[in-house]
Amino acid sequence: MLKLKHILVEKSISLEGIRQRKNQGEASREELYIMRIKFWGTRGSIPVPGKDTTIYGGNTTCLEITLECGRTVIIDAGTGIRRLGEKLMKEKKNEDIHLLMTHIHWDHVFGFPFFNPIYDRSSKIYVDGNSNCFTGLKYTFDNKMGDGFFPIRFNDLRAKITYLEKMVNGLLDIDGTVIDSIPLHHPQGGLGFRFREGNKTLVFITDNELGGDAWEGRSPREYVKFCKDADILIHDSQYTPKEIDKRKGWGHSDYKAAFELAHNADVKKLILFHHDPPRIDEEVKAIELLCKELAKEKKSAMIIQAAKEGSKIDL
Repeated sequence: MLKLKHILVEKSISLEGIRQRKNQGEASREELYIMRIKFWGTRGSIPVPGKDTTIYGGNTTCLEITLECGRTVIIDAGTGIRRLGEKLMKEKKNEDIHLLMTHIHWDHVFGFPFFNPIYDRSSKIYVDGNSNCFTGLKYTFDNKMGDGFFPIRFNDLRAKITYLEKMVNGLLDIDGTVIDSIPLHHPQGGLGFRFREGNKTLVFITDNELGGDAWEGRSPREYVKFCKDADILIHDSQYTPKEIDKRKGWGHSDYKAAFELAHNADVKKLILFHHDPPRIDEEVKAIELLCKELAKEKKSAMIIQAAKEGSKIDL
């Protein structure tokens, strides 16, 4: 009996040591992360909840980026921002939030009225991005074209919401993370963003139509230069090459064009984004596999993934 008790004590000590080493290892790995990206909304145009979108998600565009310094940056206020707001309030991380807006089309703004931090007095939200982004967020509450679209007025929000207006004319620096932008080829315009932190680079470009007939400042060559050697490129890939001809001028790309941009820019990882609303999970997966075949044909080592709602990437 004493021998058995001795063995159990030894095993308990051993297991505790393993747990401690595991926790220390996880902590040390966490310290190596430059930034963490989480997808709260990956869908384009309109939310599509349901059994056919449980893998890649049905919420519209919203990303949470946690910088090395610990500060939170959100890209776009699609329907995915609702659940992100709940999480930030629960973790008491609502006092210092940067919200970067690519543009103000409905699917990128209509989650904002349901973002809980805007109703809390302790929240401080710094808005930047496209030139009309602040006006667009206000219009989800107050729009003189109709007799009220939401029961609360923008001026009644309790959070302190500040428009920085830095990215239209230059760079935004958040504790050493430098963010710059490039104009989108998309109706009514918009901005794509590049995050540079130490020697790591993340590029986010959605709602962007790649093509030779692009507007000034939006040619494939200019996007290649902007994305050059990025560790991660998240790019609009809403359509297939067969679908794109009937959707010219809509401001979106097919997966082949997104891959060619990433390949020409020597990007390490390409994330296919802004999934088409009728695209069910199996079809999104098929597009990912077709894109990987393109990489195989080019003998490219690029990692290719379709963005999944709820997934995280550490850079």
